[in-house]
Amino acid sequence: MRCLIASSSRDKTESDFSESRQVRLAAMAAEEILELSNGRITAKIAAWGATITSLIVPDAHGNLADVVLGFDTLEPYMKGISPYFGCIVGRVANRIKEGKFTLNGVEYSLAINNGPNSLHGGLKGFDKVVWDVVERKSGECPSITFQYHSKDGEEGYPGDVTVRATYSLPDSTTLRLDMEAVAENKATPINLAQHTYWNLAGHNSGDTLDHSIQIWGKHITPVDENTIPTGEIMPVKGTPFDFTTEHKIGARINDVPGGYDHNYVLDSGEEKNGLKHAAKLKDSSNSWTLDLWTDAPGMQFYTANYVDGITGKGGAVYGKHSGVCLETQGFPNAINQPNFPSVVVQPDNANT
Repeated sequence: MRCLIASSSRDKTESDFSESRQVRLAAMAAEEILELSNGRITAKIAAWGATITSLIVPDAHGNLADVVLGFDTLEPYMKGISPYFGCIVGRVANRIKEGKFTLNGVEYSLAINNGPNSLHGGLKGFDKVVWDVVERKSGECPSITFQYHSKDGEEGYPGDVTVRATYSLPDSTTLRLDMEAVAENKATPINLAQHTYWNLAGHNSGDTLDHSIQIWGKHITPVDENTIPTGEIMPVKGTPFDFTTEHKIGARINDVPGGYDHNYVLDSGEEKNGLKHAAKLKDSSNSWTLDLWTDAPGMQFYTANYVDGITGKGGAVYGKHSGVCLETQGFPNAINQPNFPSVVVQPDNANT
């Protein structure tokens, strides 16, 4: 690789060289896609947004499928074409009403990027930045750890925050993500989520309406016309939102205006090793099954309602309902709803 830092015709100071070198290294890091594999599962993860771009898994017969939506190169992600495919979103995932909140007597105004609201951290959230690769491990439990430092005032949020995300393959059938955020000098809301679009029949197989899902949540947080929770905790029994037993996604989706895009209260799943069972997703042939476990209080169930004709990997065209997002999270707009579990992190206290 050529070094381009001396291409300018003017004299450079040592600090100029350092700045140019940092810019070049950042550009190189942005284009980096790393592979994480245990011989059975193979994930490709980009430093841009700590984004899963590909996840190849076998079924019981050894047939392989790439089960996440995405792009072949990083250019569409970096140009903002991606509707959050595979990335980590933050500083606060989901929506904050009118991009405003008050914390410790100070009112903060955030970037508005979703109607009247702030969504997934704003115009340049954690999905649109380069994360540093701070650790890679091989062996029986291969892993990659990414880190990002979010500065005080970034997208309007208070305080410096250091975020770490570790993807690992602890056994032959498990992909694990551990996320941690440390507020360094000011209290701040933090709500991280992983935004992969799943299609267990293969990313290029069409819509997911024939997928079946079970969600271990007996309640949702219903929303208003701007998709902001009303503050109510609503039972799902007897409604199209009831997935406490397994149903096809498409069976009642027409009874939900626009499709599913709702936060489930994870209040009824089995608990194991500090995690609770959140959801079980199956493709129509029952060849692939995804079991999701989390320690988060909620999960956004989103059926790709706004995906419309996006050209992805291998020329596949992703249409409406072509993927399913299961975004484990704190409740949307929790910073403005005192009856919701708090997402405020105090300085030097990790949010994991």
